[in-house]
Amino acid sequence: MFATDDIGAQPSAGLEIDAIAASVLGAGLPAAAERRLREAGEAYHLDDVAETHLLAACDLAPDHPAVLIGLYRFYFYKGHMLKALEVAGKCLVMASNELGLASDWRDVNREDADFGSFAAVLPRFFMFTLKGYAYLQMRIGALDEGRAAVMKLLDLDPSDKINAGLLLSVADRSGVEDDD
Repeated sequence: MFATDDIGAQPSAGLEIDAIAASVLGAGLPAAAERRLREAGEAYHLDDVAETHLLAACDLAPDHPAVLIGLYRFYFYKGHMLKALEVAGKCLVMASNELGLASDWRDVNREDADFGSFAAVLPRFFMFTLKGYAYLQMRIGALDEGRAAVMKLLDLDPSDKINAGLLLSVADRSGVEDDD
């Protein structure tokens, strides 16, 4: 999903975004939740302490994208793929709801949102979340599910601005033995 620098980013001049899209960038985050996210970052090397702070942030702002992104990234980088996958699923549901998309990503169509534009914050959030979901599915061995998600990404944005094709090439190589 997004890098931590993206969370506090400000929209460029002239870019109009609504309040929900702004929350993807960190707007509207309660101060107590922001403090817990900061404390989690400071305690990153202490897994239990950092996770406690992140879960407290989730209690304070359970549907805020910045909190979910922080929790996702923590689980991902700590190697807790199933927990990261659970958070990615929550993010997909949230993004789908906010965009008025079908509840199942498989039923989303290219015409439903501007998936090929980086200026379209919520569709971009949906795309990066689905990409994370695809990657995690592949990491846990669910190659067919991961491949299906990548194919959906390429269908939604044929120009492949988020580089989902790279995941497809990884999936294509899986199971192929090295000759070396």
